[in-house]
Amino acid sequence: MRKEDKVAIIAQLGEYLKQYPHFYLVDVEGMNAANTSALRRKCFEKGLKMVVVKNTLMTKALEAAEGDFSELKPALVGTTALILTETANVPAKLIKELNSKKQEKPAFKAAYAEGALYVGADQLMTLVALKSKNELIADVVAALESPIMNILNALENREEKAEAPATEPAAESAAE
Repeated sequence: MRKEDKVAIIAQLGEYLKQYPHFYLVDVEGMNAANTSALRRKCFEKGLKMVVVKNTLMTKALEAAEGDFSELKPALVGTTALILTETANVPAKLIKELNSKKQEKPAFKAAYAEGALYVGADQLMTLVALKSKNELIADVVAALESPIMNILNALENREEKAEAPATEPAAESAAE
C-alpha cells in the first residue's frame, strides 16, 4: 500500500471518530465472507457503520484523534473491525445476541462509549447495561408521569364515587 493511500485511510478513520460519538473494536478473525457479510447487514439494519481496519492505521488514527486512547492499543491485534454508532449500547447488544447463538465471532475487544474506555471481553455486559440518552429521558418522564397519573386516577375515582350515590336513589324511586 502506498503512503498516500495510508494517509487517506488514516484521515478517513479520523473523520469517522469525529462523526460518531461511540465506537467499538471487535475481533472478526476467522470469519468467512458469508458471516462477515451477514454481520455488516445486521450492523446496517441497526444503524451502525462497520469497517474492517488495519491495526497500525487504526493506531495512528487514534493517536491523531482528540483524547487519550492509549489503553486501546493492546486490543489492536489480529483482524479488527471498527463499529461506529450514535447509541452507545446498540453494538454491545448485537455482539451479545450473536454470541448467544453459539457464534464465537465477532468477539468484543474494546470500546469508547459515553466518554469512557472499556477494554476486555468482561466489559461487554457493562456496555449492554448502559442506557442510551433516549432511554434515560424515557425513564425520567415515566418517573415524573407516575405520580401525576396516580393523582388523576384518585380524582377520577372520587368523582365516580360522588356521582354513584346520586344515581342510586333515583333508580330506587323509579323501581317503586
